[in-house]
Amino acid sequence: MAAGLLITDADERILLVEPVYKAEWEIPGGCVEADESPLQAVIRECREELGLGLSPGRLLVVDWVPAQDGRTEGVMVIYDGGTLDPTATKRIVVPPGELKGWAWSDPLQAGQRLRPLLARRIAEALHARADGCCHYLEDGVRVT
Repeated sequence: MAAGLLITDADERILLVEPVYKAEWEIPGGCVEADESPLQAVIRECREELGLGLSPGRLLVVDWVPAQDGRTEGVMVIYDGGTLDPTATKRIVVPPGELKGWAWSDPLQAGQRLRPLLARRIAEALHARADGCCHYLEDGVRVT
């Protein structure tokens, strides 16, 4: 299980992070550890990856991902990380051993930087934020 945060700026750009250990960009977040809830995990990961103590908002999407390419099936959730103002953005500090950096990306740029599955999940999270619902996905595609 993994949890992530959809964080945007006033221009609706999405905050993406660039891990050192893989080529693809991600949203802030990561794997849920033993005896940790998804909400606790995303709060911890936000502190570790961005140096920010954010209080996540509501759950936006739950995405069940089938097993593939030697990986087991999984459940991925995305919480609303809110909108960062310029003051909060200046406080971002990335750990050099974990991230190369971060960037604001409009939806088109995000679609180019992210794996297709994560791009679909983020697009659905943006829709869920806009319509006030939580969307259930399977492999990044809305089911309900």
